[in-house]
Amino acid sequence: MEENRVILDAARFKLTIDRLCYQLIETFDELKDTCLIGIQPRGVFLSDVLKDRLTEILGTPSFDYGKLDITFYRDDYRTRLKPLEASKTTIDFLVDNKNVVLVDDVLYTGRTVQAAMTALNDFGRPSRVELLTLVDRRFNRHLPIQADFIGLRVDSLDEAYVKVAWDAEGTDNKILIFPDKNSILEA
Repeated sequence: MEENRVILDAARFKLTIDRLCYQLIETFDELKDTCLIGIQPRGVFLSDVLKDRLTEILGTPSFDYGKLDITFYRDDYRTRLKPLEASKTTIDFLVDNKNVVLVDDVLYTGRTVQAAMTALNDFGRPSRVELLTLVDRRFNRHLPIQADFIGLRVDSLDEAYVKVAWDAEGTDNKILIFPDKNSILEA
């Protein structure tokens, strides 16, 4: 059995966050007409880190920031054996005519992003929606969805499980790959 392994350590993780922030600034200038929206629950960890780092780089928070719960928009909501717990949506602005950057930690099948785009319709009609993901699992897509901003591409087997491990202090964030979903429980 293959071992669990770190595929992005804390030092490279920090560099990846910086690269993603500078790509956002290059694309959207000072993010004036742009909003960052983290997809609950795991995309919010990443979007919080990005928001803090972007505020640091730009000097002030010059962009709208929100957190989007997609629980009731998921296509598997009614078919799950164990019901999902809903998170809180915190978006106190309309997305009309804004550039929206949806943020999630891992892009796998594309179903989470599809649900997020559907939920986003409740907040207006953006001029553009782009996706930022820390990990893109390229060969496992079920839907024709792709990320615009990518921290790391991972080519792995369907059984493999990629996890972003968030450290409370932010000093030991890393990305791990497990041979299968069961081995994450053993770690």
